[in-house]
Amino acid sequence: MNSLQFKAVIFDLDGLVLDTEPTYFYAWQQTAMSMGKPLSDAFCLSLSGLSYPQIEQKLLLELGADFDLTAFNQHSGSYWREHVLKAGIKTRPGFEEVLQTIKHQQLPYCLATNSPAANALECLALAGLEAVFPMLITRDDVRHGKPNPEIFLLAANRLQIEIAQCLVLEDSAPGIAAAKAAGAVPVYIPSTPKPDPQAIRECQLMVDDLLQACRLFKTYQ
Repeated sequence: MNSLQFKAVIFDLDGLVLDTEPTYFYAWQQTAMSMGKPLSDAFCLSLSGLSYPQIEQKLLLELGADFDLTAFNQHSGSYWREHVLKAGIKTRPGFEEVLQTIKHQQLPYCLATNSPAANALECLALAGLEAVFPMLITRDDVRHGKPNPEIFLLAANRLQIEIAQCLVLEDSAPGIAAAKAAGAVPVYIPSTPKPDPQAIRECQLMVDDLLQACRLFKTYQ
């Protein structure tokens, strides 16, 4: 059986389309250090794919229940914006090729992200992709973020495609868990040096990068 037959594609944003996660990690580490609470690289990597309320919960567990999240959010936002205005935000390798293949095959597609709409739109604009996605589903549109499947079910509904016929491209364990729970076709494209064991177990297929995913589109469609 061809397990990769699909009629629509749903993209994650951070770590999949855009290389934003290192910019967030930089801002969080700089802020935490300035507040006398350093964050390790390993801890920051553990936040990959989580919604910001989930990240805040993990920050409190890591740094203490009395940690000043309000100050942290204000300062980290400033660090982040200063950083990306200087360095920009890059797209992940292969995204342009995947996008052209999808358009050539006339597949419906959209973006479904755990980020709030304002953050997602700002990042897309900084990367020069503000007009690329015809539809954007964000954390603002659902009650529960990934790993809850709600965001992908809503995306399929708005695409007017059965969820079982939606290919989901994800780089994190929460995203893959959400796609699997929704009943979509989850493809795992790790953004970290060590792929997550849970994501490997739960995905339908794992590829190294979007260029490999592009070849799969051409092979299986």
